[in-house]
Amino acid sequence: MTPAKKKTEDSKEKKAPPKKKSNAKKAPSKKDASMKEVAETVSTDTAKKKDAKKADVPISSIRIRLSAFDHVVLDEATAKIIDTAERSGAVIHGPIPLPTKIKKFTVNRSTFVHKDARDQFEMRIHRRLIDLTETTFKTIESLQNLSLPSGVDIEIKMG
Repeated sequence: MTPAKKKTEDSKEKKAPPKKKSNAKKAPSKKDASMKEVAETVSTDTAKKKDAKKADVPISSIRIRLSAFDHVVLDEATAKIIDTAERSGAVIHGPIPLPTKIKKFTVNRSTFVHKDARDQFEMRIHRRLIDLTETTFKTIESLQNLSLPSGVDIEIKMG
């Protein structure tokens, strides 16, 4: 063996073996037991309070953003939403018309020679915004059961 290997082997042998931990468990003191009881009662009390708060506290506001290609269908959908929200007792702000997005497309009429002959198409996206305040669980439930016409995109933000 080389002297370098001997030194490393000697240093391994000189290390003391790790101390063993005793398997005996400490008996819980009266202070530990009372702290556990207090912690359990506090956790159950807070859980009950949280459940009660969820049922009692109304959601502060709901923002509904509607968009559609056809403005007539969009106005019908907003009227339905407003009617259901009024029946449930929510305060309504809107409908607020947002700017209409216009997407324009230019297409050549012919495929090869006639560069000057073109068609232009546009797509209009109409949007409305409805804010509901002082809403309750009944308001949310009635809005979920509402059937709206197809072609209307709905975004709901709660906060």
